[in-house]
Amino acid sequence: MSAMIRTVADGVLIDILVHPRASSARIGPVHGGRLKVAVTSPPVDGAANTAVIELLARSLKRPRRDLEITSGAGSRQKTVHVRGIDRAAMIAALGLEPGDAA
Repeated sequence: MSAMIRTVADGVLIDILVHPRASSARIGPVHGGRLKVAVTSPPVDGAANTAVIELLARSLKRPRRDLEITSGAGSRQKTVHVRGIDRAAMIAALGLEPGDAA
């Protein structure tokens, strides 16, 4: 099993599990080795993907342009590339325990 948050040259990659059409937007808990991200938007015309990027950017205090879905754009299981942040800062910003991100 690979780490949920992985370091790359210009930031990190994080594996997430998206819950579209949720009653409220929220991040967490970790589910099946992925960070659960709930958004109120439906998975239609990229609305849920946009909501995921906006929620993560707000939570990480990063501009939206620093986040990109690199795989799984049409799936609930996605990998997001976050530029300009390191693994420790990502874990702290999301309120995760270091063991959760392993």
